[in-house]
Amino acid sequence: MSTNVILVCLLVGTVNYLFRYLPLRMGARQKTGPKSGPLSRVLDSIGIASICALLVVSSTPEILRDQQKLLPSLAGFVLLALIFWRTKSIIIATLTGALVYGLVFKVMLMTAG
Repeated sequence: MSTNVILVCLLVGTVNYLFRYLPLRMGARQKTGPKSGPLSRVLDSIGIASICALLVVSSTPEILRDQQKLLPSLAGFVLLALIFWRTKSIIIATLTGALVYGLVFKVMLMTAG
C-alpha cells in the first residue's frame, strides 16, 4: 500500500474523530444546561441532516437507472421527516423510513408482476 494512501486515511480519520469529539466536548462546558444554546441545536439537527443527505446521495443513481424506485424513495423520505418531526428520534425515523421504502417497493413489484 502506498504511503500517500495511509497518510490520507490517517488524516481523514483524525479529522472525522475531531469533528465528532470537539463539539461534544465544547458543549459539555456550557453552564446553561445540556439542551440549550446554539451548539445544542446544531448537534440535534446533524442526525436528520446526515440521514437525508445519505438518502439523496444513495438513491439518486438508483432512481436514474430505475424510475420505479422514485415512489418508494419519496415515501421513505416523507415518513422519515414526519416521524423525526413528531418523535425527535433519528433511530425510529430511519427504521420507519427504511421499512416504508421496502414495503412500497415490494407492493409495486407485486402489482407489476
